[in-house]
Amino acid sequence: MSPSPGKITTANSKMASSGGAAAASDQQSGGAGGGGGGGGGGGAAAGAAAQETAAVAVTASRGEEPTIESLQQEIEQLKRRIYEERLKLSDRTTAQVAEHLEPIQGLNIKVRRSLKGHNAKVLCLDWCSDKRHLVSSSQDGKLIVWDAFTTNKEHAVTMPTTWVMACAYGPSGNVVACGGLDNKVTVYPLTLDDDVSSRKRTVGTHTSYMSCCLFPGSDNQVLTGSGDATCALWDVESGAVLQSFHGHSADVMSIDLAPGPNPNTFVSGVRNKYR
Repeated sequence: MSPSPGKITTANSKMASSGGAAAASDQQSGGAGGGGGGGGGGGAAAGAAAQETAAVAVTASRGEEPTIESLQQEIEQLKRRIYEERLKLSDRTTAQVAEHLEPIQGLNIKVRRSLKGHNAKVLCLDWCSDKRHLVSSSQDGKLIVWDAFTTNKEHAVTMPTTWVMACAYGPSGNVVACGGLDNKVTVYPLTLDDDVSSRKRTVGTHTSYMSCCLFPGSDNQVLTGSGDATCALWDVESGAVLQSFHGHSADVMSIDLAPGPNPNTFVSGVRNKYR
């Protein structure tokens, strides 16, 4: 039985176009394909694609600055070619591959504690490095820091917006970050004071909602993903963007660091067909 909304259950258990000559060659081969009887349509399409690529290549060869439109066309062509190549390799479905795997034996999962306190869907959770505390964010606009051993709420923060979609514990265990539909990433130092919200720091703001966040190795930096199709690495103290990551064409929904002592590689997932 899955936990009801507002209830948390803890358990043990990451091609540039060829030069003008190559592009012109593609155009010729496309036109030749179009001369065939049944393959005329395919040849025409190939020829048109080659013409677009050739146009970009010729522009570059003349020393002219390519336009944003031509670069976007080239990007879309490359995306389609990558997608088509991936389809060629996808000769089996996930179900077909799974047929040859041994089934997983029944897992002995027991409910150890039930942490009750949210009044709507719990959208994100993160464990503290001490393996005792955790932070949760919810659609009710609350951020709660829990003692998972006693089930007590140590801190409860009411955010200025509902749908707090992301939360994360800092490596030291002395700070948490969160954000959501307010487009902001906010950091809260965890102290013995009752009102931790009085010491909050708004680190940065995206142009759309913030969907995920994490601390990449220290409390001084926070990595975020957003509905504006970007990821950003922020300096917590100054609020400056240390690095912005572009390339997605849809909402970034999840991020995760590669395991290892040097947290300099992460993966991001988005809401489109290109990964």
